[in-house]
Amino acid sequence: MERYDAVIVGAGQAGVPLARDLAATGWRVALVEREHVGGTCYNEGCTPTKTMVASARVAYLARRAGDYGVRTGSVDVDLAAVRQRKRDIVESWRSGMEKRLRETPRLDLVWGEARFVSPTAVTVTPFEVGGRSSHSGAAPRRLETDRIFVNTGGRPAVPDIPGLADVPFLDSTSVMELDAVPQHLVVLGAGYVALEFAQMFRRFGSQVTIVQRGGHVLSREDDDVADAMAEMLREDGITILLESPAEGVGLRRPGDSAGGGLEGVAVSVGGESPRVVEGSHLLVATGRRPNTDALNLAAAGLEVDGHGYIPVNDRLETAVSGIWALGDVKGGPAFTHISYDDYRVVRGNLLRGGGFTMARRVVPYVVFTDPQLGRVGLSETEARRQGLDVRVAKLPMDWVARALETGESRGFMKAVVEATTGRILGAAVLGVDGGEVMAQIEIAMLGGVTAGQLHDAVFAHPTLAEALNNLFA
Repeated sequence: MERYDAVIVGAGQAGVPLARDLAATGWRVALVEREHVGGTCYNEGCTPTKTMVASARVAYLARRAGDYGVRTGSVDVDLAAVRQRKRDIVESWRSGMEKRLRETPRLDLVWGEARFVSPTAVTVTPFEVGGRSSHSGAAPRRLETDRIFVNTGGRPAVPDIPGLADVPFLDSTSVMELDAVPQHLVVLGAGYVALEFAQMFRRFGSQVTIVQRGGHVLSREDDDVADAMAEMLREDGITILLESPAEGVGLRRPGDSAGGGLEGVAVSVGGESPRVVEGSHLLVATGRRPNTDALNLAAAGLEVDGHGYIPVNDRLETAVSGIWALGDVKGGPAFTHISYDDYRVVRGNLLRGGGFTMARRVVPYVVFTDPQLGRVGLSETEARRQGLDVRVAKLPMDWVARALETGESRGFMKAVVEATTGRILGAAVLGVDGGEVMAQIEIAMLGGVTAGQLHDAVFAHPTLAEALNNLFA
């Protein structure tokens, strides 16, 4: 038995900074990680995907060079080189973080899988990773503490579709390890992850088909935003099948016309126009599930909700005193910046006098398609559902000088404004650098700057920001 002032389970975007801050105050801290530090973001999420998105954009711009009066030759994508670039960047971030953790006084990085044995203790055993044990030979350890922080994140969910378990399929992690461009990538799902990969591989040179159960891509967005996104992806050559639930998956028969004798998959699609979609590769991107099933939460007196998440209050405290849950494992928006803000809430309550909560937190996010979709605050649909009296401002990107000059005029800006006060309630920016423009609107929201004040503000010309003058006209 080993005694610590705090045990943090999971070295993700909340667990790592919290471990270092607690250790810096003089606490003895154990940070338990079963596979690699950095969580989903560094290893399977933000860092690797956006690195590959950047490579895909270069291929896209190279093919569009003639639009700018530049002559180029044929464009080929070396996916193995793209993968290596991604691996190098991930390893640089991961190794740098691990080095900083190892150099932090009073902080022990403990490798293995943690499992509750009581509300104040976990055991840690080696974890199988890719057929081998992480840090094999290490003896199981029992860690005792009065404070346990769960930051175990999530993983790709596998839907219950007949035949899926019997065919080789890719998820958001394994798809990034391909060393050759798929001939035809079939994507199940049309959320943020699905669309980013669909456009990426289309730009690498794959034929891409999206199979979506619902009537829109990006089902949580306003219909006009979702429809505009779908239209842009279709312009890029992606086939999108809406209201088309996947009813079964099987292996493609050798010699099928679409496959030319190559191995692949066949997806039976229902809806008004039943069909079979054949492809060389299948990407399942239908959501994620929390990593709670191996924690033995019952031993700590904890229960999960109907989706497997650990319920918490606004201070990230669970139903059991002395146990917190941070990041994706608690449910809610599954974004790196939300996990990091969870850390700030817990840090503030433990080390900075208290009074910190996640109530009234403004949640921004970006879908890293090209152009990007930057979103913050309430959508028009959400605002009207709440019965708010709103006005909607909308500006097409082809009215924005900077967008026209750079040849990136697809999309539009949209903002939801409280009618009586001019207070900005939310925005969607589907356009070039949409995430950056959205961040400017978020700053205005945080500072209480009204739509009228942005309309009258002086912005440098020609910038994307000056479009806010006209958006709020």
